[in-house]
Amino acid sequence: MDGRRLRRFGRRRRRQSSLLPVGATAPDDNAAFTVSCCYCDFKIRALNDALSRFGRRHAAWLRVWFSIGVGFSLTLLLALSFLLVWNLFAQRNSNDAAFFLFGFSPSVSLADAAYLLLSTLISVSVHEFGHATAAACEGVQVEYIAVFFAVLFPGALVAFNQDLLQSLPRFTVLRVYCAGIWHNAACCAVCGMLLFLMPLILFPFYKQCEGTVVLDVPSTSPLSGYLSPGDVIVSLDGIHIHNEQDWMEMATLLDKYTPQNSSHSKYPGLRAADGGKGYCVSNYMIEESKKIQFLDNQSACPNDFTAFVTVQCFDISISVNVSSEGDQLNKLENVYCLNANDIVKLKKCGDGWVTSSTNGSHCVCSKEESCLTPVQLPGLAWVEITYSRPYSLECKQLSRSSVSDTRTTDFTDPHCGGTFVFFGDVIFMAQSVSLTRYQPRWASAFGAYLPNILRKSLICIFHVSLTLALLNSLPAYFLDGESIFEVTLCFITSLSPRQREKVLHVCLMGGTLISILTFLMTFFINFLVGKE
Repeated sequence: MDGRRLRRFGRRRRRQSSLLPVGATAPDDNAAFTVSCCYCDFKIRALNDALSRFGRRHAAWLRVWFSIGVGFSLTLLLALSFLLVWNLFAQRNSNDAAFFLFGFSPSVSLADAAYLLLSTLISVSVHEFGHATAAACEGVQVEYIAVFFAVLFPGALVAFNQDLLQSLPRFTVLRVYCAGIWHNAACCAVCGMLLFLMPLILFPFYKQCEGTVVLDVPSTSPLSGYLSPGDVIVSLDGIHIHNEQDWMEMATLLDKYTPQNSSHSKYPGLRAADGGKGYCVSNYMIEESKKIQFLDNQSACPNDFTAFVTVQCFDISISVNVSSEGDQLNKLENVYCLNANDIVKLKKCGDGWVTSSTNGSHCVCSKEESCLTPVQLPGLAWVEITYSRPYSLECKQLSRSSVSDTRTTDFTDPHCGGTFVFFGDVIFMAQSVSLTRYQPRWASAFGAYLPNILRKSLICIFHVSLTLALLNSLPAYFLDGESIFEVTLCFITSLSPRQREKVLHVCLMGGTLISILTFLMTFFINFLVGKE
């Protein structure tokens, strides 16, 4: 929410008319509070002299800067008015419109509340600093800057010397009115540039492309107990992971190829994972393995053991999917219970792997080995996760070069990392951990979190500044668009003052109603229809 006590150009109002309560403070007070039933503010006068000096010192180039902002703001006002009308009558997706017009969906999680509060404070300050600086370079005295809460909505305002503002030329007043929108647009550009240059800025302190660093593993995550903050995820099913995007894309790909339905209702457990993710297991291990246990026609292995079935070279579909009960019972005799932690260290076989290490052939195992694939339940994926622990003291003592090339590290020592198997919902697994692409060059608990904090802060500031710029460009009451549109109408000399007043009220009323309808449609779709 944003507002200011500015006299509208061309209207005659008494100085004391204001919708906002004003506290009774002496003119030389540097700060003052105002509190009422649904409104409270904090007025600051200590910056008045500093702003005035800055505006006078750089008046020439500031006028050029804010003149560019006038053209930008008028173009944005016209474009946004057209888009609002078009979106309303064309019945476009309100969720897409919300993202395009306001930068992000209106649904905000509680975890992002701190980022949103900080971003709002920064964006509003930038907005009001624009108005104050534009007024100062024109010689308009700033009375005070105030931060307020109206009901539950935060905001800020700048109070000017209204008599002096009233006497200025129209284009000069327009520069003052458009300054806030222009500064929010400049803030978006700065945030976008910093996000683009962030890898270069952080390069002296962080490195990339050597894995994805784990920031947090909640206790509710299925990876809790396997991964810890500071661990580096090296690969997922043998595919190297460079950043968070690779992590989610790979998880989505694996979920896509996960069978959702069982072929056999009577024996739902007897299905190969992902159609053929196999391992070359020695015949000796197979003979020493524990045979699978059957309870009520359901396959089950003892704790810490996983059921595996044999994959034949000629046709995996025949070896895994059987059509008769007799064949199914014969198949159960070839099911084995093995320790998955030992099996994942073996050579891979089968055609279910995303990596091309098996070249699509099932017969990569020697004569003394058999290709075994884990039994899969419908909707659950079998995924290998390889990780390293480069910052553990034990790993540093064992080898300082263990993280120099994570592509070739075997992670044979448990203190330096390893490989484990996740068996379950791969999408939930991927979303349950917090990751970052930046790996600190020096061990630091807070250092691992800093790039992610900076990135989220810049993104949130970008979105909030964009929202402020777009909202204040709307031709609606109580926004900057009202003042901008009013002064712009004064340039149309063919209209009489009474006609300009009528056109102003009609356009502002229409813009306000269309804006409200757009907001209501957006929130209705996101919070009501979206939950069904």
